[in-house]
Amino acid sequence: MRPRQLEYHICDVFTIRLLEGNPLAVFPDAAPLSEIEMQAIARETNLSETTFILRRDPNTEGQRGIRVRIFTTREELPFAGHPTVGTAATIRRVFPEYARAEKIVLDLNAGQIPVLFPPERNTDTICYSVMTQPEPVFGPVHQLSTIAPLLGLREQDCATEPPTQTVSTGIPYCIVLLRSVEALSRLRVDLAAAELYFKSSEAKFFYALAPEQPGVYRARMQFYGGEDPATGSAAGCAIAWLVRHGIAAPGEFIHIRQGIEIHRPSDLYASANSISGNITDVRLGGSTVHVAKGLFFLE
Repeated sequence: MRPRQLEYHICDVFTIRLLEGNPLAVFPDAAPLSEIEMQAIARETNLSETTFILRRDPNTEGQRGIRVRIFTTREELPFAGHPTVGTAATIRRVFPEYARAEKIVLDLNAGQIPVLFPPERNTDTICYSVMTQPEPVFGPVHQLSTIAPLLGLREQDCATEPPTQTVSTGIPYCIVLLRSVEALSRLRVDLAAAELYFKSSEAKFFYALAPEQPGVYRARMQFYGGEDPATGSAAGCAIAWLVRHGIAAPGEFIHIRQGIEIHRPSDLYASANSISGNITDVRLGGSTVHVAKGLFFLE
């Protein structure tokens, strides 16, 4: 029996330069795959996330968006940032009917996520887009005396305001503001202890950030025994949290730089609005560049 051939694309997300940012594998025709096969392929690519596109008839896609499933090496996610941005950019590149689309809606497990492509920001080689994340949910506040050791830091490395807090726009993160980039450079999350702590605290991962200059933050996210070059879902949580606590202005995009320490520099641009104290319209922008395409051979 001849093996099945399955096309895939690799793109780098939240960067304008090849071999930087957060790499993503995208499978444009995943309809023949089972969930077990999708998870196995995600383990094989061994990237932070791998996405699988399940095409539907044009009428359904027009009403509900393009169905996409997101997998890490360990599990399926309802939502994630760089897979949303990178998959939408890949759809625009691969599918002729979406080649000049200014808006693509992805139908994820977390719901419908719109991704906009401002014409003035796009070129033949660089695809810039802005997605709107699900509405933020603010969870419990965490004690720095408990959190700091889990980060491999001292309590005085952490800012006391705004309070360390769980925030979710689809995935719950414990958002921690550090006092300096130097403290951020010493981040060493005790992953086993953090996982145990999170079982009773509603969060899934830590997202640590530190001010670098006005309107610019550095960030890091360590998980699964490694470090993520860019975490779009967490950046959305972070801007929602910063706006809620008056650190960032409503509607103003801030620049988040991530991945510096692991030589995968990434640039994320995030904003959120505040309407009568309610945080809404969480947006995240960034560029995607196409790196490679190839074939998987499956039995």
